[in-house]
Amino acid sequence: MIEHIYLDYNATAPMRAEVIALMGEIMGTVGNASSVHGPGRKARERVDTARQQVAYLVAAPAKNVIFTGGGTEADNLALRGFQPRHLIVSGVEHGAVLAPALLLDAHATIVDVDAHGRMDLNSLEAALADGDGPALVSLMLANNETGVLEPVAEAAEIAHAHNALIHCDGIQGAGKIAMDINELGIDLLSLSAHKFGGPQGVGALVMREERMVLAQMVGGGQEMGRRSGTENVAGIAGFGAAARLARDDLAEFAKLADLRDEMEARLGGIAPARKVVGGDVARIPNTSCLTMPGVRSDTQVMALDLAGIAVSAGSACSSGKVAASHVLDAMGMELDEAMTAIRVSMGRTTTRDEIDRFIAAWSEIYRRNSSHANAA
Repeated sequence: MIEHIYLDYNATAPMRAEVIALMGEIMGTVGNASSVHGPGRKARERVDTARQQVAYLVAAPAKNVIFTGGGTEADNLALRGFQPRHLIVSGVEHGAVLAPALLLDAHATIVDVDAHGRMDLNSLEAALADGDGPALVSLMLANNETGVLEPVAEAAEIAHAHNALIHCDGIQGAGKIAMDINELGIDLLSLSAHKFGGPQGVGALVMREERMVLAQMVGGGQEMGRRSGTENVAGIAGFGAAARLARDDLAEFAKLADLRDEMEARLGGIAPARKVVGGDVARIPNTSCLTMPGVRSDTQVMALDLAGIAVSAGSACSSGKVAASHVLDAMGMELDEAMTAIRVSMGRTTTRDEIDRFIAAWSEIYRRNSSHANAA
């Protein structure tokens, strides 16, 4: 039997054992966090503890953490909850930002990025200067496909100079690098539990300062009226536990950069024409976006899967997606080359032996397909 290797942590990370144990314990109890009796108060205590743990991960006040049903909802709440504002977003944002931005604002501004995928700050300045009303800028912290870090703090300074709010989709950065909402200078921050060992279906929108939020889910008044719906106590508690564990492990997680860089160098020895997308600028430690010259990404993903290795051709949010990446397109990559890129994203349990196996499988796929091309 093939021993499977998981290298798709940016899609979702395995739940941590401590999180599973805590959630299992809570699922064996009963209590609505809005009830005033004993079981309800215990459930409320679980939610309040998690709120503090999530806030601590990003150095925010606990009262400013709004729990949601995931990162997508958190992004949507950020863009929808502070209207009316002109929306300005980068061209490499996740679909959870791009889709609502274009739906909400027919004149939303898409700001260019450079060849590394980083927002062009001069273009941001120009977009803000051209506006005649309040604006909201949305810029991710780390790109989900390439791992490239965006100039968020600099963008925040520019936004605030024009009296605009700035939202940061921090979903791929949280738990992988240190994140301080105050140092970044951002007003709103989206998080998702399942990217760093928590459960799927739980997220948060965090505010640096307390603000009025136009709730998108209404009816029950939960989350201090900012997001109605009975709290998912077990999921929220798991989110909090994962946030605490991830913060404690940041130094260990940073060591993945050495393993990733070694992998990229070795693949360069096998295929000198391979490209590391964003490899010349700062990235989160675990992520590599690689091209395999002449071999389509879907072919690579399927062949690696048959070899027991899970990687991605980009974002995992569209099931079965085999389309050109809008991120690579925004970076100016030619379509033929973009269609040969895969994403390798490591995690806290990734080992050198697993990377050796990946390199061997990648090498074999490249050799086999290169041989076929030469034969033709």
